[in-house]
Amino acid sequence: MSPCNINELSCLAQELRIECLKSIYQAGSGHPGGSLSAAEIMSCLYFRLMRIKPREPHWEDRDRFIMSKGHAAPIFYATLAMRGYFPLDELKTLRQLGSRLLGHPSIKTPGVDMTSGSLGQGLSVGLGMRLAGRLCGRNYKVFVLLGDGELQEGEVWEASMAAAHFKIDNLVAIVDYNRVQLDGAVGEIMEVEPLASKWQSFGWQVLETDGHDVAQLLPILDKAVAYSAHGPIVVIARTVKGKGVSYMEHKADWHGNVPDADQFRQAMEELQQGLLTRRGGLAK
Repeated sequence: MSPCNINELSCLAQELRIECLKSIYQAGSGHPGGSLSAAEIMSCLYFRLMRIKPREPHWEDRDRFIMSKGHAAPIFYATLAMRGYFPLDELKTLRQLGSRLLGHPSIKTPGVDMTSGSLGQGLSVGLGMRLAGRLCGRNYKVFVLLGDGELQEGEVWEASMAAAHFKIDNLVAIVDYNRVQLDGAVGEIMEVEPLASKWQSFGWQVLETDGHDVAQLLPILDKAVAYSAHGPIVVIARTVKGKGVSYMEHKADWHGNVPDADQFRQAMEELQQGLLTRRGGLAK
């Protein structure tokens, strides 16, 4: 497919939110908050930056993506479906018995490169994938999406230290920095700031951006991809938990709760209106 422009990527992100929340509501289970915050990141990666072949999900030279914050599986599945890895209609089977779309990503699902769920493991696996690529002479890139609450896991920092020590190239970490985790505000549970300084002290190049403004996000991700040829780089993307649904934004309650019928109706109205607004910008 032809690369999408900034306005198209912004619209795609809103469509991802709609499909994601529809699947969670139908399943009666799932994690909307951290899924909605990652929509623009996912649209930029899968519809512009990553080298992939959806009809050949096991293509050896594909770029790899790891959803380390595995509870955000619904936005991952919506992205894979809209990108053509499996039919969009399959999103209706989220969390159902016999479905390929489990509560957390599984390698049984086309397009999923790591079974995730237990937080803190994704960066270690991404590091291993790049080491394997280097040993095999392949230059595919590995993208790892981390949650900010997940950064409280020690294994993340072990992996970051190892990546810098072994001078791992083509490894891009992205932090979905929405400042809210399961039990409340990240800063109240265990502060991770000064975040940029921490990554730098472990030997990583650091970039920061607005994770919802594609006009800012895309150039930063482009820069990260280019720099990754020289060593590991992390993008700290400032986002909003529950982005796009007014009553979900910044609320820990919507880390894992599911809207009732009235709440779902309101959410769809807000997301659809947001999409119309973005399409208006596209028309201009």
